[in-house]
Amino acid sequence: MDTAAKSETLPTPLLELHRAAGATIGEWFGCQLPSDFGDWLTEYRCSRETVALLDKNYRAYLALSGPDRVRFLNAILTNNIKDLKAGQGIVSLFLNPQGRIQAEIETYAEEQRLLCASFAEIREKLIPALDHYIIMDDVTLTDETARYGTLALEGPRAAETVKRLASVDLITLAELEWRESSVGAIPCRIVRRSPSGHASAEFVCEQIHLQQLWKLLRDAAQSAGGGPVGYTALNSLRLESGIPWFGYDFGDKQIPHEAGLEKSHISYTKGCYTGQEIVERVRSRGQVNRVRALFHTSLSELPKPETPIVFNGKEIGYVTRAARSPQLQSILAMGYIRREQSTEGSEVEIGGARAKVISPL
Repeated sequence: MDTAAKSETLPTPLLELHRAAGATIGEWFGCQLPSDFGDWLTEYRCSRETVALLDKNYRAYLALSGPDRVRFLNAILTNNIKDLKAGQGIVSLFLNPQGRIQAEIETYAEEQRLLCASFAEIREKLIPALDHYIIMDDVTLTDETARYGTLALEGPRAAETVKRLASVDLITLAELEWRESSVGAIPCRIVRRSPSGHASAEFVCEQIHLQQLWKLLRDAAQSAGGGPVGYTALNSLRLESGIPWFGYDFGDKQIPHEAGLEKSHISYTKGCYTGQEIVERVRSRGQVNRVRALFHTSLSELPKPETPIVFNGKEIGYVTRAARSPQLQSILAMGYIRREQSTEGSEVEIGGARAKVISPL
């Protein structure tokens, strides 16, 4: 599956609501989503200090039903699906036989089906790629992307806000564990996520309820001193945490060890899966030639994706994504670099300016 071949840019179902609120709309994850709601620095501070409301409608949702659903998915994804219990979730990769990353997929176990969340921009390629492996299995794959919408509350006051709104205590849940609840009269699936280190939540609901849910969560966030946050601020926050994004920082150019996902996205005890031979070969050798790294730069302008990374006059890598960091008061960049120059403190050049390899903050 060629992840470079993507669906057309899709608008969030909340597009007109955001425009009416004065949001600047940009392309994020191949979708039309808010870049900011007027002041990205204020939104950044909300995320760090109180609670941020995010529109995460770049998701694709695929449901798998049938008696062989667990065995089938466990045989093609990199993480352990067979031991999931209802109410639990896990993140995996879908690889091709050469070990290259085709998709990042979250799988949530229900009593009678598995619900998978991936990215709308690759949906048209992902569905036939998965369906290709359904041969003798009694599995039904259903595209439910148009059915669901996704919002999130993040930040240090997210957990208390969620508990007040939906009576779900995120602190008691494991990462990607979920509960069915409601916000007002709106039924929701609430999933624990902790991208910034704080217990936070995604809300998955039927799209017909999405606008009303946004308004309820917006009011709750504002009452807690926060509010809606766009992707300019989120991009900065994720880079400050060293968190890579599928489609930006990893995809079908990379294998898991290059992207630094070998500890978070792979089970080494579950048995066979597509691409396992390559993953095990790299694991046994203990190294790859290039790796993903985070850079502190002295640039004054954001470098574009594919900007070369240079060491001693030679190109040794390239940039995938960059953002201004209010925390460091500089520009951060993520990219791929030769393994020999990837140690913390190594100095390189990006866009003619000095840059230094740093650890995730």
